[in-house]
Amino acid sequence: VQLQASGGGVVQAGGSLRLSCAASGRNFSRYNMGWFRQAPGKEREFVAGISRSGARTSYAESVKGRFTISRDDDKKMVYLQMNSLDAEDTAVYYCAADWAIVSAPIYSTTDQYDAWGQGTQVTVSS
Repeated sequence: VQLQASGGGVVQAGGSLRLSCAASGRNFSRYNMGWFRQAPGKEREFVAGISRSGARTSYAESVKGRFTISRDDDKKMVYLQMNSLDAEDTAVYYCAADWAIVSAPIYSTTDQYDAWGQGTQVTVSS
C-alpha cells in the first residue's frame, strides 16, 4: 500500500485541523492504520491508531479527548480530526499502515508499521 498525507497547515492555538491520508493499492481494509508525529529534535511518536475494522481505536495520552481517528475503506482514506490544538502539537504528521490480522493490537511503535506516507506539517501558533 502507498500512502499520502495531506491537510496540514498553520493554525492558531485552540483551533482545529483535519488531516487526511489517501491509500492506494490493494487490501487497504486489511491494515491497521496509525498516525505518528515528529517534532524538531524529537523522535517520531505515536498519536492515534485504528483497527482494520474501525471498531477499535487507540490514542496517545497527550491527545485523548482532542483528536479523533477514523477511516473510510470505500474511499481508502484515514482521517485525523485535531481539535483544541496547542503549540505542543506542532510537528510533521505521518500516516502509517500495519498489515494485521483481525485481532491484532494497534501498535504504537514505528517498527510495527509496513508503509509510511510522506508527512504533512502542522504548525500551531500561540
